[in-house]
Amino acid sequence: MARLLVLVNSVVLLLFGSGMFLVGANRPPAPVNVSVMHLRADSATVSWEVPEGDIIIGFSISQQRQEGHTQRFIREVNTTSRSCVLWDLEEETDYIIQVQSIGLYGESQASKKVHFRTLKKTDRFPSNSSNQDDPTVQGLDKSRHLQTGEMIIIVVVLVMWAAVIALFCRQYDIIKDNDSSNSKEKAKPSSERSTPEHHSGGLLRSKFHPSVPSINIIEV
Repeated sequence: MARLLVLVNSVVLLLFGSGMFLVGANRPPAPVNVSVMHLRADSATVSWEVPEGDIIIGFSISQQRQEGHTQRFIREVNTTSRSCVLWDLEEETDYIIQVQSIGLYGESQASKKVHFRTLKKTDRFPSNSSNQDDPTVQGLDKSRHLQTGEMIIIVVVLVMWAAVIALFCRQYDIIKDNDSSNSKEKAKPSSERSTPEHHSGGLLRSKFHPSVPSINIIEV
């Protein structure tokens, strides 16, 4: 009986060990060339590479403040993306990140730790940053220039329209004044031909009264 128990335990240990070996052998390798770019005061972009020949179905990122113990985990599956944007970061803060690949049989070992520091809100890019030569950053700068140019064009067009409307209103007022002056001049001769009135408001009467027949009285 004792020999049977020993045999069973040996078989279980052998199976468990072989299973762990197979799982460990099928795990994907750890990501390489992990880097941080597009640094901002509240965000940053993490990118990495995965060795060829392994099936990768997702990734996992651990984010931690260098001076704190709080960790944040980002996990995404069914994706072939090799980058991720970290949001809600604090300005001028040091962070540590590690990336893991997710395969069909589990997760890989964590990559090497990468340290980075966020910018101030007033800063645009660090003076020693290589992001200045990044095509994505250059595209953002060009889009900002285009937006500024479009705003200037819109303002100029609005000012021109305002000037045209003001000129039209001015011309309309001049034409209206001329029409009213012409109406008054046309109405003036007709008023002069009307019957003159006395200052008291009545019509002028003739100064000569009808003659009264004279009566001659003859005394006897």
